[in-house]
Amino acid sequence: MYAPTTIVGYLTIALWLILLVMKAFALGDAVMRPAQAFPAVDKQTKPLWLILTGLALLIHLIPQFGSPIGLLNIAGTIAAAVYLVGVRPAVREVGGGRGGRGGGSSGGW
Repeated sequence: MYAPTTIVGYLTIALWLILLVMKAFALGDAVMRPAQAFPAVDKQTKPLWLILTGLALLIHLIPQFGSPIGLLNIAGTIAAAVYLVGVRPAVREVGGGRGGRGGGSSGGW
């Protein structure tokens, strides 16, 4: 009789941890990208994405909103997912990795 509650509890904790990692990764990636790359690919601005992903992570960590299926948490998850799926690949192409040079090989020959 307690097994479904335990399984649901474990699944909720697993979902909470997965979403925490996703939101932290989105914020960390947004911090590392150069600011000029965002408007270059028509993806708003870096400060906007830092605010959106930062708020998503902050709301996720506040115990009152900590449920992964809460309304504010779902909104934050959507914002982080939009960044990871839509913005990150475009900015990565323009700005290169880790805010450095653009793509291309480092060997040369």
